[in-house]
Amino acid sequence: MLKLSKSRLACLVLALSMPLHAVAGPFDDEEARKAILDLRTKVDNITRDLTARIDSKSDKTVQIEMLNQHEQTMQEIARLRGQIEVLANEVAKAQNSQKQLYADLDARLKKVEPRAEVIDGQAAEVLPTEKTAYEAATAMFQSGDYKGASVALQEFVRQFPQSPYASNAQYWLGNTFYALGDYKKAIAAQQVVTTTYGTSQKVPDAMLNIASSYALLKDNKNAKKSLQTLVSKYPDSSAAQTARDRLASLK
Repeated sequence: MLKLSKSRLACLVLALSMPLHAVAGPFDDEEARKAILDLRTKVDNITRDLTARIDSKSDKTVQIEMLNQHEQTMQEIARLRGQIEVLANEVAKAQNSQKQLYADLDARLKKVEPRAEVIDGQAAEVLPTEKTAYEAATAMFQSGDYKGASVALQEFVRQFPQSPYASNAQYWLGNTFYALGDYKKAIAAQQVVTTTYGTSQKVPDAMLNIASSYALLKDNKNAKKSLQTLVSKYPDSSAAQTARDRLASLK
């Protein structure tokens, strides 16, 4: 007959209960934590009951009874462990879902939050959608797709009229018309730069483009007038120096 001393049986029960501490960790889900704690309490109660029985009885019959109880206890502990594992997995899934939700929310917020940019030497707040649209439109111009660039730039200034990029977009729109040989539209587009965006650093270059467009239209009078206005208003600009050179050739 197998005999278990009180100390050996207590150690066995302790060893069986120890993995529960390894399984259960600090969860954020309050209901899951409470369920796990309840299961632990049940195991502790079973352990205390076994210990009390050993303390009060010591004959062989009791030892047999205790062995039977031990088998039942092992089954109960296995069942409880299974429940704890299920709860732990559910909590882990919930935590992962929550993390993914926060990550998705953060990504969405970044798409609509303005970002600090430096445009023509000036600090500005720009929406990511603004920057993406502007860069896509100017990239078309740089690649030689002037027709596509004109459409994209017109759409940009329509959609983002107050954007820090708006004056530049309008200026490049004038250049697309100039590159396409539509000098009247080029003049009209650059005149918007000089009036609507009068404080823009692109104004001197826009005025120079206006003068060039008039010259290609054989309108030397307006070409000369545009150059003179440019030199008068923006004498220190690089565009003004170019204008002086052209005025000298017109004399």
